[in-house]
Amino acid sequence: MGKTSNTSLDTVVTDFILLGLSHPPRLRILLFLLFFIIYILTQLGNLLILLTVWADPKLHTRPMYILLGVLSFLDMWLSSVIVPRLILDFTPTSKRIPFSGCVAQLYFFHFLGSTQCFLYTLMAYDRYLAICQPLRYPTLMNGRLCTILVAGAWVAGSVHGSIQATLTFRLPYCGPNQVDYFICDIPAVLRLACADTTVNELVTFVDIGVVAASCFMLILLSYANIVHAILQIHTADGRRRAFSTCGSHLTVVTVYYVPCIFIYLRAGSKSPLDGAVAVFYTVVTPLLNPLVYTLRNQEVKSALKRLASGR
Repeated sequence: MGKTSNTSLDTVVTDFILLGLSHPPRLRILLFLLFFIIYILTQLGNLLILLTVWADPKLHTRPMYILLGVLSFLDMWLSSVIVPRLILDFTPTSKRIPFSGCVAQLYFFHFLGSTQCFLYTLMAYDRYLAICQPLRYPTLMNGRLCTILVAGAWVAGSVHGSIQATLTFRLPYCGPNQVDYFICDIPAVLRLACADTTVNELVTFVDIGVVAASCFMLILLSYANIVHAILQIHTADGRRRAFSTCGSHLTVVTVYYVPCIFIYLRAGSKSPLDGAVAVFYTVVTPLLNPLVYTLRNQEVKSALKRLASGR
């Protein structure tokens, strides 16, 4: 049990204990090293992309690369909200997190995560316009409009995070205080509430599950139109490269959205797979993004070479 302070009415929880991911004790050191290396690589990879887009005048004024730079920035912060705390689970240190720390982690996780959700949708729409409407693309998607759309995604993400954090922690928590998860997230925290959580579960289902599923369907629709346009390419090599790029992008998007939808469309239920599934979109996706969105992009690779040579 965590520290509590007694009031005249009941016992109020002032901290939580994160139980973390279930794992055999003999694998503790291995898992610590694994997640530590993943975190370092995630930060370095995304920082490199961010610096490349910012420093190269050929990239930082184009919508596609503005979106890519914002995605890298989001990945760095989302990873920092989740992974350091996850790494601590594999050390002898205390698993306690203050009540205010739990509120902050839940807010920033949903703020950054939902912003990333909207950003993936914008990136798919940008690629749809570039491939399917190439002549009208400079008019339909320019730097100013892209900046406005990105700002809208940040505002929507902030509003979403505020709503979820407020609804979750307006409920009374009077014990127990053991969160059966590796972060403070809505489904795990709501199980500890000393009140009816029906409204919260409904809002979570609509505000997260349905919104995420809708964004995923819009992305699939965009890529369906892109694939149709690719099939019109006459050269086999051109089709192969286009399909390869779209396939890698869709892989990352699927790794992000499918686990998210799995968890939040069934927020009132619990599965032993929840923790392992959540690792995919909280830990793996920020690591994959720099690889997928740069190694298959010749312009970014050329910019990296210019940056490395000091030009």
